Amino acid sequence: MPFFIFISVLIIQRLLELVIARRNEKWMKKQGAIEFGMKHYQFIVLMHSLFFIVLFFEKITFSRELSSFWPLLAAVFVSAQLIRVWAISSLGCYWNTKIIVLPNVEVVRKGPYRFIKHPNYLVVSIELLVVPLFFGAYITACLFTLLNVLMLSIRIPAEEKALREHTEYEGSFGGCNRFLPKMLNKYDN
Repeated sequence: MPFFIFISVLIIQRLLELVIARRNEKWMKKQGAIEFGMKHYQFIVLMHSLFFIVLFFEKITFSRELSSFWPLLAAVFVSAQLIRVWAISSLGCYWNTKIIVLPNVEVVRKGPYRFIKHPNYLVVSIELLVVPLFFGAYITACLFTLLNVLMLSIRIPAEEKALREHTEYEGSFGGCNRFLPKMLNKYDN
């Protein structure tokens, strides 16, 4: 029963994120934003949809119990969710599940974006590993971690190219890593 409740909450969260993304997309396009990466976006949606199906199938088929490491996994998961909320709220109306760029707008450099270029992708990577491990779904964890690496190897370069071409992205993110946080020094704001 906890599995079904947990997965239902995750699915509802994803659907709410899509509603927010759609609202932001409409607003940004009215402001003159341009969409990029449309060819690969459908595969991202497919991957995330299949994640829940495969996770459900593996959990039911092998009937594994909750991991004995569940407290640690739960702490990692909750931390990732806090970063997700921080990232989405920091980007505000610019946050989206698609690559949508408003030309010549100042790149957001607050919240987790002060430390890392792609906090939301880091959160998704953590989830695709931690959620299956929580329920002993090792095949799902391995498969979707690998698929996510493949997907991000396409997605991140496409997003960074769009941002470089239409904003001051490189100047804004000098010295900032894609996934590993940059530690602030005493001279950073």
